[in-house]
Amino acid sequence: MSHPIVKSVIVPGLPHPLLVPEQNPGWQQIRDGFEAARAEIAASGADVIVVYSTMWPSVIGHQMQARPEPEWVHVDDIFHGLGSIPYRFRMDADLAHAWVDRARGRGLMARAVDYHGFPIDTGSVVALKLLNPDNALPAVIVSSNVYADRAETIVLGKALLDALEEQGKTACAVVVSTLSNRLFTDWIEPHEDRIHSPKDEEWNNKLLEFLADGRLEDVAQLSRVIHNQIRVHKVVNFKPMWWLAAVAGQHNRFDGAVHAYAPLFGTGGAVVTLTPSASSVGDKEFDEDDVDVYRGDRNVLDGPSTPAPARASSTPGAPAAPAPPRDGGTVHAAAAPKPVGAYPHARRVGDLLYLSGVGSRTPGTDAIPGGPVRDGGGNALDYDIEAQTRQCIENVRLILEASGSSLDRVVDVTAFLIDMDRDFAGYNAVYREYFEPIQATRTTLAIQALPTPIAVELKVVALSGDVPKP
Repeated sequence: MSHPIVKSVIVPGLPHPLLVPEQNPGWQQIRDGFEAARAEIAASGADVIVVYSTMWPSVIGHQMQARPEPEWVHVDDIFHGLGSIPYRFRMDADLAHAWVDRARGRGLMARAVDYHGFPIDTGSVVALKLLNPDNALPAVIVSSNVYADRAETIVLGKALLDALEEQGKTACAVVVSTLSNRLFTDWIEPHEDRIHSPKDEEWNNKLLEFLADGRLEDVAQLSRVIHNQIRVHKVVNFKPMWWLAAVAGQHNRFDGAVHAYAPLFGTGGAVVTLTPSASSVGDKEFDEDDVDVYRGDRNVLDGPSTPAPARASSTPGAPAAPAPPRDGGTVHAAAAPKPVGAYPHARRVGDLLYLSGVGSRTPGTDAIPGGPVRDGGGNALDYDIEAQTRQCIENVRLILEASGSSLDRVVDVTAFLIDMDRDFAGYNAVYREYFEPIQATRTTLAIQALPTPIAVELKVVALSGDVPKP
């Protein structure tokens, strides 16, 4: 079976394009964008539509709508003056329950919702009314946990893939979210609608540029930069992108189409479709772990690893792939800089701790003491090798202490320098301060470059904390 997600769609959830598109040209443009996305979904061959809505908040875990034919008359709690929305939808209850089971198997708290009158949110109602008006496809709706971080959201997406593969289904993934999400706090006339602030408009256009190029993972990774710059610091805008990347693919290999973009009562409303493609603008490594299992608190990257549940085989009749073996020896040190790839900070094997390569980025900020070795355009910069080496060793210390060990238990070091002639003396002087009394063995190698703009990296082997020193 090919990838279960055959089409991805991003749409806004406010009711204006559904109920009163004629009142503003931008609202009509968004309504037309919905129609273009509807046609793409109809031609995609998907078996089901899965809706992730930021307008259905949950606090404890995630909820999946599993009532086979929910029916009600919906009125938006803010824009009730626009009118009522009667609906009757067709839900894929089997998939909803399977998703719940798979989510629980990956450590998440999840439950199915199945009772008459449960209030489906405005965003889901608008999306399904416009994207699937005749209920041609069954749907599943999932809530957006207001406290879930990136790791928890990624695990939720992977649980959906488990369920789809288990049932041999393909899906269209729909996220309901505006780009900028600040509504006007005073009532405006329809012709007065605009994006709330220039900074919101700037970031909306940057996101649309990336999405038009099919750069989904780049959008998901931009979240920290945007979070630091927009005036309202909320992760609600980024969560659907994290989830969409988890289900559609954490890469940039998509054909993107921006069908509409216009203000919606101050927010940025866009209709975007993403179709899997063999081409790519270039995938990169980022300093975000690719998490498989939720471990019971929001800091899901800490603590020992837990095996992911078995992913259903894509071959009909074949047994499910076995879960990875329980290791219990991987270490993710919250106080250290995050890895730039899919690997732990350290792994214990027997009496030894093997650390992944440790660079000189500052924990929390990723700033490089002494300056980076090159700028964003690849031009060489001056830098302080002693400051970088000191931070590098301090990062090793943080990882060892998170592993229950310490710097004085290091037994072997491999050092990598990008400029041996320039940097060896300064690096060696700082190294001596820390390691002369420890007397670990050492090898120093010259290399061409490192993944981040740093000049030094250390690869360390140390004794575990519960092993006596020889």
